[in-house]
Order: sequence, then C-alpha cells, then structure tokens
Amino acid sequence: MISRIATGPFGVSTYIVPLDGREVLVVDPAACDFCGDGSAVSGWLAARELVPAAIVLTHGHFDHVSGLPALRQAYPAAPICIHADDASYLGARGAAVQAASLAAIGFSEFLPAVDKLPEADVLLAGGRSLADCIGSSRADLAGWRILHTPGHTAGSCCLYNEGQQVLLSGDTIFYQSYGRTDLPGGSEATIRLSLRTLYTTLPPDTLVYPGHDAYGFKLKENCA
Repeated sequence: MISRIATGPFGVSTYIVPLDGREVLVVDPAACDFCGDGSAVSGWLAARELVPAAIVLTHGHFDHVSGLPALRQAYPAAPICIHADDASYLGARGAAVQAASLAAIGFSEFLPAVDKLPEADVLLAGGRSLADCIGSSRADLAGWRILHTPGHTAGSCCLYNEGQQVLLSGDTIFYQSYGRTDLPGGSEATIRLSLRTLYTTLPPDTLVYPGHDAYGFKLKENCA
C-alpha cells in the first residue's frame, strides 16, 4: 500500500511506495526545517525500518524537493532521480532557478531551504522504466514507467505502474483540476496536451496519487 505524508510548504504529498523487502521509493520529499517537519520522512522510514531504494521527483519545484538535503544525509546511497528537463532545479544551478519560481509567488524567504540542493544522480526519460533509468535489473523498479508530462514544468513527469493501475501524477493532475502553468517553464498549451495523452491512453480506473490534496481517486472521476 502506498503511504502518504503531508510535508513541507503547501502540504505536499510525499509518497512512500513499497518495493520488495524493506525497500521503498520516496516520491517528492518536501519535509524541511523551515516548515518544522525536517525529520518527518526520515523518521517515518526509520520507525518502520524501511530504506529508500531511490528518491524520485515528479518535477523540480521548491515545494517538492525541499526534503532532499535531509534524505541525502540520512540515506546517501539512495539515488536522486529527476527528469532531465528539470535537472537545473537541483545542484549548482538550482538556487537561481528556484529563486525565480519563489519570486514569482512572493515566497523568496523560502530560498534558504532550497539553495543548496544536491545534484541529481539519475536523469529520467519518458517511456523508460525506472529500472532502466537507474541501470537496475530489479523487477520491482521495472514495473514503474516514466511518463513525461510537461506543462507544469518542462520536466514534469508521472510514474505509472500498469500492473497496479496506479499513477503518481505530481502536479500534472489534481482531483478535477491540474497544475498551474504561470511559473517559469510552465505552459498551458503543453499541459493540456499532456493531460489529453494521459486521459486517452491510461485505463479509466487508474488510481491517481497527485502532489497535493485528495488522492487515490480514479482517473475517470476527473475532468478531461
């Protein structure tokens, strides 16, 4: 069962996705000291004796990545994975890119929480499995496919598991809504194309786990 922890600014849904044994995927870690929940994700994992096999980001916005420094310190072996088109949100270029998004919404005071993010270890690519991107033969990672869904950001992506009929949609899809496109790198026309692709190619009973608010709803319940 996928677990959700609401963390960081704007109550981001950090998802813990079970794999084989004690390993998990951590998707969009947002817990940070700025928000007073810096150990929320690492503490949750430690209490259950779970270890992240990978940390996967659906996109690079500040509110979805602010937990990276704490997780990198706690689990240095877990690779950080993000789509190639959003890699600039992390590492050496990250502070300037994050600053632009924060300034656009008047939240520049959050910049110290995301101005020293680690570099990505793995660059995701649409159409490939997570196992392929990481360079692993693990079947539990091969079951998750990367869907490149630009529009919210240029490198926004979803994680789709056909066998489980589950979609981790980041900020591409919300319940009866979709992600904003007015921040740097966003595009209304592009996200509409991404949404059309998702709605026309995925099974309508697919369970959707978005980056904020209501989760576990069926794709067919949503607006097209």
